[in-house]
Amino acid sequence: MALELAKDAKVVMKAAKNLPEANRKARELQSEADQALAESEELKPQARLEDLHLWQMEKIKTTKKGAKKYAYWMATWREGGQTRNVHVGSCAKMDAKNALQKAKTMKAEALRIRQC
Repeated sequence: MALELAKDAKVVMKAAKNLPEANRKARELQSEADQALAESEELKPQARLEDLHLWQMEKIKTTKKGAKKYAYWMATWREGGQTRNVHVGSCAKMDAKNALQKAKTMKAEALRIRQC
């Protein structure tokens, strides 16, 4: 949206070089574009925290007494050009909501993003 506003302001500036009313409108459009761009830049880190995938991993452990199945939460996100898989915790000890919150906290620490 900010980029579209900036483009519109540029077009109006070029079209109305000698018209004071059009110049005023172009300046208003440019200031709106600057505000929208600043707001979008502030929201980028928060949006980056939201971009993660939470899933359950199941392991089957075989012992002399028999096989036992364990489930735990995993989170996946991108760091640079690589995918990072992180163990979040046991499914028996936390639900999906708590696991997601913990994963967001872990991602914020890994990417050095300050959470609100």
